[in-house]
Amino acid sequence: MNYLYKQQNKLSNKFILPNCIMQLDLSTTALAIYFYLIYIEDRKTYQCYPSYKTIGKALNIKSVNTVSKYVKELEDKCLIYTEPTEIILKDGTKRNGNLKYTIRPIQDAVEYYHQKQMKRAEQETALKKAQRSIDEYNTRNPKASA
Repeated sequence: MNYLYKQQNKLSNKFILPNCIMQLDLSTTALAIYFYLIYIEDRKTYQCYPSYKTIGKALNIKSVNTVSKYVKELEDKCLIYTEPTEIILKDGTKRNGNLKYTIRPIQDAVEYYHQKQMKRAEQETALKKAQRSIDEYNTRNPKASA
C-alpha cells in the first residue's frame, strides 16, 4: 500500500502532454508559457492566477507586453481561456486582479487547428478554381486580357 502511495505522489508532480501539441504551430515562447501554466495549475480545476510579471520572471521574459502577446496566441489557438478577476482592498475599493487562466482540453485546440487547416485548404482550392476560370476566359478572349 505504501508503495502505491509513493508512486501516486511521484506522478502528481509531473504533467504529460500529448505529442499533438507540437503540431499546432505554436511559437517557442507560447509553448514555454503554456508549459508554465500547466506546471502551476490546480490539477482539479485546471486554473491558475499568475500575473504577466510572474510569468515573465519565471521564464526570463523581460516585457509584460511580450507575455501578453503570447498569452493571446494561446487563447487564439484554443489552448487556454482567460478572464479578468477583481480584488477588494481593505478599504472596500475594487481593483483589477490577475487574469484567471483555465487550461482547456487539448482536443479543443487540435479540433480548432484542423478546422482552420480545412478552411485554408478550401480557400486555396476556391482561389485556384477562380484563377483557372480567369485563365480559360483569357485564352478564349485574348482581346479582353489586354
